[in-house]
Amino acid sequence: MKTAGHGGRLVKELRMAISETPFKAVLAVPMLLAALTAQAADKNESHAYAGAAVTVVRAKKSCFADTISVSGIIVPREEVAVRPDREGYQITQVLADPGEIVKSGQTLARLTPPDGSSNSSTVNVTAPVPGIVLKADAVIGTTASARAAPMFQIIDHGEFELQGELPAKELAKLSAGQEAKIALVGVGEVRGRVRMLAPTVDGGTQLGQVRLFIGSDTRLRVGGFGRAQIVIAQTCNVAIPLSAVLYGDDAGAVTAVVRNNRIETRQIIVGQLSGGEAEIRQGLSEGDLVVARAGAFFREGDRVRPFVDGAPTGQNK
Repeated sequence: MKTAGHGGRLVKELRMAISETPFKAVLAVPMLLAALTAQAADKNESHAYAGAAVTVVRAKKSCFADTISVSGIIVPREEVAVRPDREGYQITQVLADPGEIVKSGQTLARLTPPDGSSNSSTVNVTAPVPGIVLKADAVIGTTASARAAPMFQIIDHGEFELQGELPAKELAKLSAGQEAKIALVGVGEVRGRVRMLAPTVDGGTQLGQVRLFIGSDTRLRVGGFGRAQIVIAQTCNVAIPLSAVLYGDDAGAVTAVVRNNRIETRQIIVGQLSGGEAEIRQGLSEGDLVVARAGAFFREGDRVRPFVDGAPTGQNK
């Protein structure tokens, strides 16, 4: 195609030829008309509207995890109560304090028989299991009794769990053995697993108890707060930014796709949401260009100039 400048020169030359001789004028008329037409076309093309500049992103494959969150407090996995095996003996020594780590068979307290008793041997109260002393209620000078409150309470093997509650609907999605990531205040993230699910739910709140096994960790404290994430399923599909998803009253979810530099309104089915991205289960293919933001300002068929990361996409016009 001739440029506008070249067409202008040609018109000038043809006008000079027409002024010289009538014969040249007859031959020059068709050429003059063609040159004027080309000049007009070039001028119109240079002023043609190329469309609004718009930032687009490419739909890409991504994996989404369907997770359930559980908040709760740290509790002992199992508590062991320690009581004397003899009645009426007096507590003369207390050898373990709360928080102390003890071994199985370790002496926790010593008892002596009451005054006037013919049996003067001392009785040792020992730890039946290894673990951490949770409570020590033994008081020197008092009388020990198996019918009274425990002298000691031990966290069996020092193992802890996270105890929380979930709605019945979410509780039904869990099963024993599922792995969990547990964020604990003052400790950080630790790994755990579902150990126990309550067989019943509260009739009023419709909540049921779940316990996640953590294990032995000297940094843990009973009553501490934690939040667990349990992955129950994972899917991999096309993903786009949440900002590219639009919701209409009737059409459901849609997004603006750019194809051949024109807008196409595409109906989509949205799945999981995570990290500012939406899983698209139907309606898009990997590599499709979607308007990153403000797709609602465009209509079907609008001409645009798409840019990815500030650079033109190179789509055919």
